[in-house]
Amino acid sequence: MKLLVTGGAGYIGAVVAAQLVEAGHEVTVLDDLSTGHEDAVPAGAEFVRGRIEEAGPVLRRGFDAVLHFAAKSLVGESVANPAKYWTGNLGGTLALLEAMRQAGVHRIVFSSTAATYGEPERSPILETDPTRPTNPYGASKLAIDTALTAFAGLYGLGAVSLRYFNVAGAYTGRDGRVYRERHDEETHLIPNVLAVARGEREHVRMFGADYPTPDGTCVRDYIHVADLARAHLLALDACAPGRHEIYNLGNGSGFSVREVIEVCREVTGHPIPAEVAPRRAGDPAVLVASSEKIRRDLGWTPEHPSLKSIVTDAWTALTKS
Repeated sequence: MKLLVTGGAGYIGAVVAAQLVEAGHEVTVLDDLSTGHEDAVPAGAEFVRGRIEEAGPVLRRGFDAVLHFAAKSLVGESVANPAKYWTGNLGGTLALLEAMRQAGVHRIVFSSTAATYGEPERSPILETDPTRPTNPYGASKLAIDTALTAFAGLYGLGAVSLRYFNVAGAYTGRDGRVYRERHDEETHLIPNVLAVARGEREHVRMFGADYPTPDGTCVRDYIHVADLARAHLLALDACAPGRHEIYNLGNGSGFSVREVIEVCREVTGHPIPAEVAPRRAGDPAVLVASSEKIRRDLGWTPEHPSLKSIVTDAWTALTKS
């Protein structure tokens, strides 16, 4: 298939693009490099530098489907500057959907988020549970899910939204290239903890230790980036005309911030000092996924389910860089 990957120079988008190329697809990456890196675009993929609002001329060259990753994704920034997230995430995606409609591209896999659920009523979270995002980032992604449902009903679009929980780890492509997290402003826990072990930070901060969890710190569900990417290839084949499916993606088990730090200490052999900092606005106490629906419908199961294997791959990639 001929595929357009928006945001394909970012961490997750690049891993998906690499797996698509390895599966024999013809891949074009569209990315404005505001947060991505051109050298992350996999060999064998065409690169076009541009914003998602500028996707029209690219799409008119003829594509079978779009995999959409381009987005603003910092929870704290979304609270401080919500307009940026509504304009960039929702506005940009609406422009992309209209460009797809005009170009006759009828399939899309969308990078959604567990942040759409907000503070869940139960754990693990089902796709049918209420969506009450606690920050503009999650709200903008939920609005896109709503738009996809509308476009499916109105125009026969086939759409799949994948609601990620916490993505981590690194992926080594068949050509030996290593894809890892390297955000200019790193907000993800595992790379920040590992940065302490590398001597790049003095300590790691735990944002809040008074949550209603066993050890007082936030609990999250971690999924290996390679497993996450593989789900996109399955979702691509599941895009059905006139339907919008939503799937959670996680391991179904949660780890607290303190537990993640302890695993990182075990993997790196470094003491990794940690200190408690104030809570971040918009952070739910617990986010753990039920991925039973995607297991049942698409046959997806994680091949790297343990937190230790996720941290080990991330640490190995860092030590090679």
